[in-house]
Amino acid sequence: MEERIVDGLARAAPPDVGIAGLIAIVLAAIALSVPRRTWRYFGLFVTVVHELGHAAAALLTLQRVTGVTLRLDHSGTTTSIGPRGWRTAFTTFWGYPVPAVAGAVLVSCAAYGWASAALSVGALILVAALVLIRNLQGVLILGGCAGAALAVVWFGGGTRAGYACLVLGLALLVGSCRDWVKVVRVHARRRDLRSSDAYLLQHATRVPSPLWLGMFALVIGMALLSSLEPLARIADLAAIG
Repeated sequence: MEERIVDGLARAAPPDVGIAGLIAIVLAAIALSVPRRTWRYFGLFVTVVHELGHAAAALLTLQRVTGVTLRLDHSGTTTSIGPRGWRTAFTTFWGYPVPAVAGAVLVSCAAYGWASAALSVGALILVAALVLIRNLQGVLILGGCAGAALAVVWFGGGTRAGYACLVLGLALLVGSCRDWVKVVRVHARRRDLRSSDAYLLQHATRVPSPLWLGMFALVIGMALLSSLEPLARIADLAAIG
């Protein structure tokens, strides 16, 4: 497995999918992240990326991550200790936008020939993150995601890695939008607000939660826009080919 992951870190030719293939990939991403039946499972992966975003932000601000809890209802909690103040706000912010950022990175990696590398690094991150999990449901969820990621690395490579990277990246972008709409509805109905990062940010900074929701949307929107050029590049390559 180590050799397969290391081999996957090399650059390869970007996928030549064609216009019809690109449409099929977009539809596959939508099929993963929009219907309730598939979202029931893929949404768990989006939650994993969300919580790992919090964990990464905590580490970047010199906090120590003490654990991550994941639940089958798509909720999760990341706990950390260390200096507070602005660090708390920074860590809390990087949850909802992170799946979109990760999705945009995957799309770009696929477009520039780094799909296998992106999938290999992602698989390693998911496996390493298992040490942070603090509940049984979390072990099942992250273990399943890590197993799926390792399977993609093992059976992927070349063209298949490019396809997988594109589908996963686009699905994360759509899933991030879906989660943002969900949290906006939570604030509109004023129910379960304590589960909202925007609500927690409001109490930590006294900045109204609608502004935080807007900032989430801004980052997600920027991630979506940044994905257009790589997708256009793939289409151009296909047209040239």
